[in-house]
Amino acid sequence: MTTLPNDPSAQRREATFPRLSEAQQARLCRHGRRRPTRAGEVVFDQGDVGTNFFVILSGTLEVVQPGYDGVEHPVVIHEPGQFTGEITMLTGRPNLVRGRIGEPGELLEIDRDGLRHIVQVEAEIGELLMRAFILRRVSLIAHHASDAVLVGSVHSAATLRLKEFLTRNGHPFSYIDVERDAGVADLLEQFQVACDEVPVIICRGNVVLRNPTTAEVARCLGFNADVDPEVLRDVVVIGAGPAGLAAAVYAASEGLDVLVVERSAPGGQAGSSSKIENYLGFPTGISGQALAGRALTQAQKFGAHVAVAMEAVRLDCSRTPYVIELGSQGSVRARAIILATGAQYRRLGVPNLHKFEGDGVYYGATQMEAQLCAGEEVIVVGGGNSAGQAAVFLAEAVRHVHVLVRSSGLADSMSRYLIRRIEEHQKITLRTHTEIEALLGETSLEQVCWRNHQTGARETRPIRHVFSMAGARPNTQWLAGCVALDAAGFVKTGPDLTPEELAERPWRRAPYLLETSLPNVFAVGDVRSGNVKRVASAVGEGSICVQMIHRALAE
Repeated sequence: MTTLPNDPSAQRREATFPRLSEAQQARLCRHGRRRPTRAGEVVFDQGDVGTNFFVILSGTLEVVQPGYDGVEHPVVIHEPGQFTGEITMLTGRPNLVRGRIGEPGELLEIDRDGLRHIVQVEAEIGELLMRAFILRRVSLIAHHASDAVLVGSVHSAATLRLKEFLTRNGHPFSYIDVERDAGVADLLEQFQVACDEVPVIICRGNVVLRNPTTAEVARCLGFNADVDPEVLRDVVVIGAGPAGLAAAVYAASEGLDVLVVERSAPGGQAGSSSKIENYLGFPTGISGQALAGRALTQAQKFGAHVAVAMEAVRLDCSRTPYVIELGSQGSVRARAIILATGAQYRRLGVPNLHKFEGDGVYYGATQMEAQLCAGEEVIVVGGGNSAGQAAVFLAEAVRHVHVLVRSSGLADSMSRYLIRRIEEHQKITLRTHTEIEALLGETSLEQVCWRNHQTGARETRPIRHVFSMAGARPNTQWLAGCVALDAAGFVKTGPDLTPEELAERPWRRAPYLLETSLPNVFAVGDVRSGNVKRVASAVGEGSICVQMIHRALAE
């Protein structure tokens, strides 16, 4: 079949598997060493960590994806001028594929430090490599080419938790539902797993995790392989939302040794937004997950280290360098700290809420949740931008959306463009002065009772899905005794700090604009007292904070 010059699929494949020119290969030769190959030689394998980067100078290299059943699935055959690798080349996570020599020849081998130098210094080649790495990861996700198989149930909150964790961390996985997929019993029997032990994750075809924590999954899949807890970092960023990722990008690009600690997945609260339309430079909008993924890749390109499924539980501020304790996962030390832990939506004030969380009550509206409630009625609680984005997004997939707010309207906290869409959408009903009073159901949510506290009227509806996006509770409990907080628990910074709060530490100067009551500790984004609840504001704070850190570290 003849391929047209403007065929999009051909263009995408060319960008995914480009061929370096002779001049580009010659420039890369300065950064590596040539090595001969023999037929059948395994150059890298699934699960290997710290794999080098290879350019095929002659011969061929076959890339395959080993399945949990031992069968290899072909991915691509690299020919002369092409190169290996995807985004794990920068993250330090284990390989998802196996590389084996087909026709013998010669390779150019470049280590990871050399590769990172190339993508930062060689603009033309760096752009070509980064585009290919990102597209290859996207392809692996689309084809479920992974070292992880998740066996779960559509009615299991733990299954949704693991699916969300893997998806938001950009890790491809195969999903098998015990209630829908034929042959699942044979798979469970193969790994000696009982049906009541799901969800189960099978790592690399041989390690079985029964209803694991996200930390256990991260450890099994090698998410944090390149994080050395013994290293004294210039900057440790706590939280990988827009503010934390922006700080990581600018700090790492300016030569600071940066570690980002994130308890779940990059993106923070914004990462669960279906579409952000008022962020500069994206006139058609961008999903929170896509924005976070791009920012994460940028940070890693410049050398920032990112640890996920690690949670800061205590700050030891009695000495310097400061020590951030990570519970059972040890601790890390830092010359400066950026607090970017954001805020969480407040939980609904109903007695049996925990019973339905993840199985009827959700705190994010992504494609995963939308698939669970397609064609049904849903409730969105909240009057902020996140709630508005969720309502508009869900309205395209569900039968009807009820937006519940305690106040008299949306104008105080929601962007005008979202208000207009909600007002004009035939499938969205705004219910003011209204709160959920009860959640009803045996094993999963079946009915919701709400009450209008202005009229006293109550109504019970057969609704099985509630999206809670109301209020904000800062993640600052672990900072007790170290930094000054306002009455709501947000971190006070700069001119908001009182002389009494500053007197507790030996200050030799006035704190910088985003600096807390603890020298060299800064707060940005939603965790900061007086923050502006917009992604652009969070990104701005994260970036300008780095200039203040440079000054603080130079003192």
